[in-house]
Amino acid sequence: MIVTVTLNAALDITYHTPALVPGTTHRVSDVTERPGGKGLNVARVLSALGHETVVTGFAGGRTGDVLRELLGNSGPGSSRARPVDALVPISGSTRRTLAVVDETSGDTTQLNEPGPTVSSAEWSDFLGAYERLLTGADAVALCGSLPPGIHVGAYAELIRRARAAGVPVLLDTSGEPLRRGVAARPDLVKPNADELARLTGSREPLRAARDARRRGAHAVIASLGPDGILAATPDGIWQATPPASVKGNPTGAGDSAVAGLLSGLVERLPWPARLARAVALATATVLAPAAGEFDTEAYEELLPRVTVTEQPGP
Repeated sequence: MIVTVTLNAALDITYHTPALVPGTTHRVSDVTERPGGKGLNVARVLSALGHETVVTGFAGGRTGDVLRELLGNSGPGSSRARPVDALVPISGSTRRTLAVVDETSGDTTQLNEPGPTVSSAEWSDFLGAYERLLTGADAVALCGSLPPGIHVGAYAELIRRARAAGVPVLLDTSGEPLRRGVAARPDLVKPNADELARLTGSREPLRAARDARRRGAHAVIASLGPDGILAATPDGIWQATPPASVKGNPTGAGDSAVAGLLSGLVERLPWPARLARAVALATATVLAPAAGEFDTEAYEELLPRVTVTEQPGP
């Protein structure tokens, strides 16, 4: 069982419009609603890959009710397994995110609402649920931003609890929560190039990834956008690149990469196979209608064509 934690879950709404022109009125050609937040996207992809997955975090208000209903029906096909809902109820209302896809340019404009304030009692309820889930977990993913009311060292605390339970943990966040989380020694961190630069002060991805490992991360997998991913691990350094760039909605591509890394971890795949899966899933997600989904045919066609190159050590 893989547990994904989304402390700042969202209802993701995606609009498709022929062209996005600021300051004008638009007709929306297509609307989709999906359970969102990074960890929920990860969980839906993991379920589509056939892994038993449990989602936890917070959900509240009318938006939270819609999110939980959609989560129970999530997945591109009705025959696919769904993540198990272990979200903790709160009094505040779950946030919404709005992605506007310009079908002419392929660009996506993202609008993210702030999350609800989480009380100390609600945080305590979550910690109890998290500890119970750790007893049966093969891996944990801690994903996304922190809602108001949650202390900035929350992910570091969750990492320490996972490590005490002997459960591998992946961290995907940014800013000060990432900085403190890395110091708690997670098994994997997956920043993008900008997040890694802000963490280490270096714009050169390989140097920055090595620095992040020295700060405490066991392995660092840096997203490089259309150039794929760079992995600095105890077993070596690799760069994995897709066979070609694609146009579409990039929202959720990084979350699909996390799903590829986690599934490869629990399946005990060698690093090059994990990285190839992560890149193929991320690329296939760009071709899908919304985050938390991927184009299955594209994924199967892309996977053997991803190039994984070992880089010079140490």
